[in-house]
Amino acid sequence: MACPHLDSISLRSPTPAQSVYREDCTQCFDSVDEPEGLNVCLQCFNGGCVGVRAHSQLHHVTRNHPLALNIRRTRKRVVKDEPPAKMTKLAIAAETEADRYDITTSVRCLDCSTELDKTSPKLAPIVDGILKANTFSRQEEVKAWEQELTSCEHILLLQQQESRKIQSGDLGHCSKCDLKENLWLCLECGNLGCGRAQFGGVGGNSHGLAHATETKHAVAVKLGSITPEGSADVYCYQCDDERVDSDLAAHLAHWDIILSDQVKTEKSLTEMQIEQNLRWEFSMTTEDGKELKPLFGPGLTGLKNLGNSCYLASILQCLYDLPAFQSRYNIPEVDLPIVDDPAQDLETQLRKLGDGLLSGRYSKPDSDIIASENSPQIPHQKGLAPSMLKHLIGRGHPEFSTMRQQDAFELLQHLVKLITRSQHPAPLTDPTQQFRFVLEQRLQCLSCKKVRYTSTEQDSIFIDVPLEKLPAVEGEGDRYKPVTLKQCLDNFTTQEVVELTCASCGSKAGFTKRSLFKTFPTTLVVNARKMTVENWVPRKVDVPVLVGDEPFLLDEYLSSGLQPSEETLPEEEATAAPAFVPNEAALDGLMAMGFPRNRCEKALHATGNSDANAAMEWLFGHMEDPDIDEPLVIASAATGDNAAADPEKIEMLGAMGFGAPQARKALKETNGDVERAVEWLFSHPDDQGDFGEDSGPSGGEKKEGALVGSADLPARFQLQSIVCHKGTSIHTGHYVAFIRKLLDTTVPKWVLFNDEKVVEAGDVEEMKKTAYVYFFNRVN
Repeated sequence: MACPHLDSISLRSPTPAQSVYREDCTQCFDSVDEPEGLNVCLQCFNGGCVGVRAHSQLHHVTRNHPLALNIRRTRKRVVKDEPPAKMTKLAIAAETEADRYDITTSVRCLDCSTELDKTSPKLAPIVDGILKANTFSRQEEVKAWEQELTSCEHILLLQQQESRKIQSGDLGHCSKCDLKENLWLCLECGNLGCGRAQFGGVGGNSHGLAHATETKHAVAVKLGSITPEGSADVYCYQCDDERVDSDLAAHLAHWDIILSDQVKTEKSLTEMQIEQNLRWEFSMTTEDGKELKPLFGPGLTGLKNLGNSCYLASILQCLYDLPAFQSRYNIPEVDLPIVDDPAQDLETQLRKLGDGLLSGRYSKPDSDIIASENSPQIPHQKGLAPSMLKHLIGRGHPEFSTMRQQDAFELLQHLVKLITRSQHPAPLTDPTQQFRFVLEQRLQCLSCKKVRYTSTEQDSIFIDVPLEKLPAVEGEGDRYKPVTLKQCLDNFTTQEVVELTCASCGSKAGFTKRSLFKTFPTTLVVNARKMTVENWVPRKVDVPVLVGDEPFLLDEYLSSGLQPSEETLPEEEATAAPAFVPNEAALDGLMAMGFPRNRCEKALHATGNSDANAAMEWLFGHMEDPDIDEPLVIASAATGDNAAADPEKIEMLGAMGFGAPQARKALKETNGDVERAVEWLFSHPDDQGDFGEDSGPSGGEKKEGALVGSADLPARFQLQSIVCHKGTSIHTGHYVAFIRKLLDTTVPKWVLFNDEKVVEAGDVEEMKKTAYVYFFNRVN
């Protein structure tokens, strides 16, 4: 019986701009590698599993999309007798999916429960388009890499020669040889030359480069990479780099090549680079060369590296080890949200990851690889690819939307903010609440001894690790004296003297300042900063921080609060203008250079009243300001606070790469002036910022109701997991996670999560030296 739905439904092949979910289900990690395969909707290209969770059927019922392409993939058997050859950036093997897998497809109507003829004129182009389309994960990777590209002066000032129509026959091969692939069109004169020999492994003769060298014509486009939407490989030979041409359609039309008629036939440079990045393999061995024991089971599932995504994988593993995250996002008995696009729903993707990591269903050896006698490699897991979640987390973010390595702690802060702002319908609760606690700051005037207590909510603390170099040893790099966690906490809570004018007695002697815990969290997150500056460049160093596995007390760091014998400072008038007293030495130095006093005071105020050099640089950049000679006017405290808390200004500074606490502090210091705030930030690179008004990841406003956290004693904590980092910068190198797990004994063991590889850890004490983020759980 013919299917009535096929004739009644309009079908179109996916465009390059559309997402095609043909790798794994959008609601779980069942994939095309499952025995039942994966169903891809022919109308919206959603991917749904066919197994017991039946998300394909759920999509059909909720969206009334009955037609689906079933894709099943089986790995061709491979025996690894030797490691793969090391690949260079420009020598990329053109191995296709067909070389690695056997693909079986069929078209089904889920409403009629019938199989349709996939070779029919209506279905064949749709099926072909789905199979050839970039998968969602690859498409997002390409977008992330491509957004790194910019234009250049050679493209912006491009002068094309006299217009002419290039015959189709002339576009079929290089003008100097018979190569028909990897062809680059000179946008200035219309010459067609083959690419460099290394690109794509197609044996190019570099005639495009030779033409550019001979004629000084800079800009060329790769013909096979052009899509109707306007994306293409554009290369500037003068800059020797990939570029973006925003006027590509007009530049091609000049040679009578209509952009909308083009069909992409070759991989772009970005796509080939991504394939190369994903080929890195490394062995997991102990110092004596023995393979670390792979682990499998619930809570022991690895995450694939999506290309510089180890910072994400390590944080996710630590979060989903926590009971609060497990009870919030591993709830298979609760129906998933009914949404049009599950891949774009944060709740769905967090629960998808919870099921993937904690069910144990995907934690099994990779059966696609057979270890031979010449390759004693122990099979690890395939690992889950959280590409949909990575896309959601990074959407709209200037850093996390890219394919560059990122700071794992900044990612944690960003993720906590997203989860805090998302919905948590009863009886479900926000799992990030377990991180929150109250930090109390005590100020005491050195003259009149009056005090002021202020409280802020936070969800993490920074500790600066003391750096003390050990004597150099020949043949070894810099070594640093080990420090204990207690030393770092003592430094964090130590009393210091700050220069402030007392509102009560008017004394300028200053205040003592000390911060202690008013409450403790359920899970204490600690970011260890181990930075030094060499030749004006910050560099991360590995300082051993000694942290034992045994529980320890934090009782001594609990604030005692306002005492009956203490007298509080009067509250400052909200409308009073904050007093600004310029740094006398800096002021005298600037005036000695010939700058008027008004200008000097403005410069010192704009740069944090620190030193003459910073103020002088500000002056040179603001000489043409129309109000440069006007007296310094400081807005009232109320006005300044409102301006400083402006979310748009904080977001604006965030887009420049500054964290919210730092942006907020800079805006407060400069009364909401964004331009001056930027200068303040550059002149105060080590300032942690203001956490007092942030309802997001790092701090919060003062609460009038019940305090978060608990002040009950004893406050006993125990190390549960750490994110470790190797490399000289937090934006490069590699991140892994170590987590204490109960395996086959009653005593927890340390487990190493290194992307998709999950193994019983070897020398944990050695790895603790590289710890960057600590998770301490409160224990009874």
